[in-house]
Amino acid sequence: MNQKTLTIDHNRSPGLSTLTSLRIFGLPLPIYCLLLATLLVVHATNTLPKNIVGGFGFMFVIGALFGEIGKRLPIFNKYIGGAPVMIFLVAAWFVHAGLLTQREISVVSDVMKKTDFLDLFIAVLITGSILAVNRKLLLKSLIGYIPTILAAVLGASILGIIGGLIFGIPLKNIMMLYVLPIMGGGNGAGAIPLSEIYAAVTGGSKEQYYSIAIAILTIANIVAIVAAAVLNGIGDKVPSMTGNGELLRKSSFDVNEQEAPQISLRDIAGGLMLTACVYTFSSALSKHILPGFGDVKIHTFAYMVILVAILNGCGICSDEMKEGAKRLANFFSKHMLWMLMVGVGIAYTDLGEIVNALTFTNLIVATLIVLGAIFGAALGGWIMGFYPIESSITAGLCMANRGGSGDLEVLAASNRMSLLSYAQISSRLGGGIVLVIASVVFGMLS
Repeated sequence: MNQKTLTIDHNRSPGLSTLTSLRIFGLPLPIYCLLLATLLVVHATNTLPKNIVGGFGFMFVIGALFGEIGKRLPIFNKYIGGAPVMIFLVAAWFVHAGLLTQREISVVSDVMKKTDFLDLFIAVLITGSILAVNRKLLLKSLIGYIPTILAAVLGASILGIIGGLIFGIPLKNIMMLYVLPIMGGGNGAGAIPLSEIYAAVTGGSKEQYYSIAIAILTIANIVAIVAAAVLNGIGDKVPSMTGNGELLRKSSFDVNEQEAPQISLRDIAGGLMLTACVYTFSSALSKHILPGFGDVKIHTFAYMVILVAILNGCGICSDEMKEGAKRLANFFSKHMLWMLMVGVGIAYTDLGEIVNALTFTNLIVATLIVLGAIFGAALGGWIMGFYPIESSITAGLCMANRGGSGDLEVLAASNRMSLLSYAQISSRLGGGIVLVIASVVFGMLS
């Protein structure tokens, strides 16, 4: 039998053997090609099912192909963001170039927006990442995180003003049209409410303000993604600056790390149940019970961060439930991310908007503001006991992007999806702080 096996292997074509050994997203190449051919037939006949199943199939096949390309493409995979950034840029280009049918765009957009798959993804990662943190370290990190955010805003303001001086932009325009929109926590929680505050305080046009703010924010989001990939590379070359996904420097704390408990699939399902219930209660709080305080609104994910942190801090959840939530979060971040990025590119990214806003002045000023956020967060984070790379990414870059989808893009580019809970603090609570600052700045500078 062994001799026969050897004979068969010897006679097999080397090219065919290599071809069949190739895998895309873990699938043998022939199987993936069959799935891709199926998708192409559905595209040609415009028959993609109008439900989450059809959307997932489309997103998985596209994400797998360009994810494999992105993670292997030299330079791009180390300094531009690799697979996730490649996927969402290609998906956005497909829409911009008219290569997708309206049916495909609608199906994917419905998955992302009407079924709120993005909310599920973020909720799962928030729950898993917070429950995975040791209780002592969690409390210490949350106490020092808000000052780190404020340091990032200060750094962004300083370099933004320097950029304004270079290009002759008035101080009030730099703060109102550049710094605050970029650091405001995204679009829905940032640019839109900022335009409302601007109109209420100054009497100006909120539509005009928004059109400028969202253009600047879009440029800053791209800069933040590239910066995240660069910071990841810096962390690889200077290990002392990074915790490789851990925010708090542990050297001065006595923390007993325990081995992960043995769990069943039911415990992972329990993690999903916990996630869904905490999200449900957080949504009720943010939309009905306690939406906010005055003009400052508290987002659902901000409440989620607080509630899950309380559950962890009080020791209510069993070790098995914590591990189940952590495993679920790992599954989403490692195996569902490429698919999600297709949805982000199609439903949330407008390449035309980016191109129209991409002037030399806007690019340089936005880049300076993002760099200021990085340096401010790094310095403030170091003082608070954080690693500079992680604090720069979370309290810096996740303040200077487009909110929830921007957080995912930045963390994916930096290979630090485990920090999503802190990113959400930046986008939600940090964005709320910027709205308060904006109401004062608009009144002073108008």
